[in-house]
Amino acid sequence: MVRRKNVPDYEISDEFWNEIKALLPLPKPKKKPGRPRKDDKKILSGIFYLLLTGCQWKFLPRFYGAPSTVHDRFQEWVISGLFGKMWQAGLLEYDTKRGLEWEWQAIDGAMTKASLGGPGTGANPTNRGKKGTKRSILTDGKGIPLSVTVDGANRHDKKLVKETLDAIIFERPSSDDVIQNMCMDKGYDFPDIRELVKEYGYTAHIKSRGEENIRIKIPGFRARRWVVERTHSWLNRFRRLIIRWEKKIENYLAMLHLTCAWITSRAAGLFG
Repeated sequence: MVRRKNVPDYEISDEFWNEIKALLPLPKPKKKPGRPRKDDKKILSGIFYLLLTGCQWKFLPRFYGAPSTVHDRFQEWVISGLFGKMWQAGLLEYDTKRGLEWEWQAIDGAMTKASLGGPGTGANPTNRGKKGTKRSILTDGKGIPLSVTVDGANRHDKKLVKETLDAIIFERPSSDDVIQNMCMDKGYDFPDIRELVKEYGYTAHIKSRGEENIRIKIPGFRARRWVVERTHSWLNRFRRLIIRWEKKIENYLAMLHLTCAWITSRAAGLFG
């Protein structure tokens, strides 16, 4: 998706651009003549540069345009839902080429710092009560992200399960057509969660205390939940997500959606 050069230029590849350019909203008509509109591909490359490097908006290289221009375009695209549509397009391409693995899905949460606070943050119990945010992710059997939600770091993982299942961004097959299993760690080991997962058409595979060390000794046993932990690791390679700097939850979700779009499109082969 990105070609790295000797200059600080993280350009979106032509393959990826051709896939998503039709999703961009039409530009707003100008009330009066002025400077020509900055190229959308260059602007998107600038947003991707910021996502990868974690730099502040004001330090974005001028190669991509004025930081205020890039930020304004980002806000315009957040409102239009562009980044979620990009993710959906990547999932469609991946499903067509390789096929989503619905049989074994996994869900897990991860916490990050949120120094500036804002909606969807809370006291992080693992960081001396400082502001933090929690993301909950659902993946298919190969770790391809299907859903992501955000809440405060003080919110228990079990409280995000229904929201995460409701936020699946791609059409899920009927449980009558495909047997679907849900893998979760012992943090979800509650009767109401088992019942909830069942209501959504899944067969629950939730670790109980001490069970993990026993089951790995069973011949033929295959661990499956690790793929969602790997996906969280993929997300943390984008430095903008290691610490949440977006005060607005919709902006933070847009960054997550763009990252999931990149992960999915890369898996589908849509990058240079």
